[in-house]
Amino acid sequence: MKKNSTLLLSLLLFVFSDCSKKNNRDITPATSTTTTQQDFAGGGSMGVYGNYPETFESGSKGAYAIGNVTLTSGTWTLDDALIGSLANDRKNGSKSVRIQNTGIVSMQFDVTNGASQVTIAHGVYGSDASSTWQLWYSTNSGSTWTQTGSTVTTSATSLNTATFTMNISGNVRFEIKKISGGRLNIDDFSIEDNNNTNPTQDDNMAMGNPSGATTNTANSTNYLMAKSQYTLAYNSAKGMANWVSWHLSAAWLGNTPRCDCFTGDNTLPAGYYKAVTSNYTNTGFDRGHMCPSADRNLNATDNAATFLMTNITPQAPHLNQITWADLEDYCRTLANSGNELYIISGGYGTGGTGSNGGTTNTIASGNINVPSHYWKVIVVLSNGSNDVSRVSTSTRVIAVDMPNNQSVNAHTWDYYRTTVNAIESATGYDFLSNVSTSIQNVIEAQVDNGPTQ
Repeated sequence: MKKNSTLLLSLLLFVFSDCSKKNNRDITPATSTTTTQQDFAGGGSMGVYGNYPETFESGSKGAYAIGNVTLTSGTWTLDDALIGSLANDRKNGSKSVRIQNTGIVSMQFDVTNGASQVTIAHGVYGSDASSTWQLWYSTNSGSTWTQTGSTVTTSATSLNTATFTMNISGNVRFEIKKISGGRLNIDDFSIEDNNNTNPTQDDNMAMGNPSGATTNTANSTNYLMAKSQYTLAYNSAKGMANWVSWHLSAAWLGNTPRCDCFTGDNTLPAGYYKAVTSNYTNTGFDRGHMCPSADRNLNATDNAATFLMTNITPQAPHLNQITWADLEDYCRTLANSGNELYIISGGYGTGGTGSNGGTTNTIASGNINVPSHYWKVIVVLSNGSNDVSRVSTSTRVIAVDMPNNQSVNAHTWDYYRTTVNAIESATGYDFLSNVSTSIQNVIEAQVDNGPTQ
């Protein structure tokens, strides 16, 4: 989305918003994974090299013949590849790389502090057949190359994100090798350095996929949507997310003002129910964020992403503005105190009590479910790398289960602490599935008794 269009949309939505607010709220071998990439690109973090992500917006190359192009990050060689700007090019912004046959896109420079993660947006050009490609790296200025991670298959006509994790020290450069298939678009190439002391914007779903959500559009009640700012499983039958998962560290936090730009999520597949902000008007329920606005205020793009209606659920005002909000504040206190957090939240059941009184089962003419309870699971780690492997039986895990009503604030948030096992029983989800079973058995059975402010 163009910056001016985004600003205009934000201003219009601000004027017409019926939001009530309180304190910025609404009244060795590497591995690779692929998730759906949405319209919003994440902001830079302390662990991401300067001039990254490389968006390919600053250069021009209109022919497939081998040649060099100077980009924001440095000089790249494009062999059987060009920089495309056509309607059929899958891209964030106005340009992306288009590769045909067995083309190669290669950095002609090194980054100097190693690499712990590379993320690459990729999609099928036009109506071409699917293709396969690989990521390779060199630590000797391009003299020899080694493949990192597994071969990626690109079959979607919207941008997905391939994530490669690694542990490379010193000087390193990368190249993308197309192996087979139709033409391929590549965009938003990002390298996270290997500085283990700085907080970074890590994988929002590193601890696991609680419901086994997939990107198959036929899976409309458990559809995986991975944005740069958070990941969610959307349930079209309920008009809201089953759960939202995000990473929180100081690298995500800044001073960008809250945009109050609630808007429908146009990246939902055709035929899915798409909530709009007016669905909540006069219902007695707040448009409650799952991933909070204040957890994504490093830049305007990140903040606006939290106002997509796929991240919004109906919460009783005293829950959203008081008890739930106090826990959100505490999480940011932890993040600003040398910790990074992995947070998953959602609602379960049907029937909540908002400011209109009584029990409300649905809003938006029955299209949006009103949960009876809201839950949150929070894994707290000191800043570092290889986060999943650092979870141990002594890792602090905070789990809460709160009623969605106007009397919830009779108690402070810590009153609602419970076990992860209890939330799994209530929801049917499997939390922290990427953590070893022996560790899960311990930390999921414990009720947190740590500090609360």
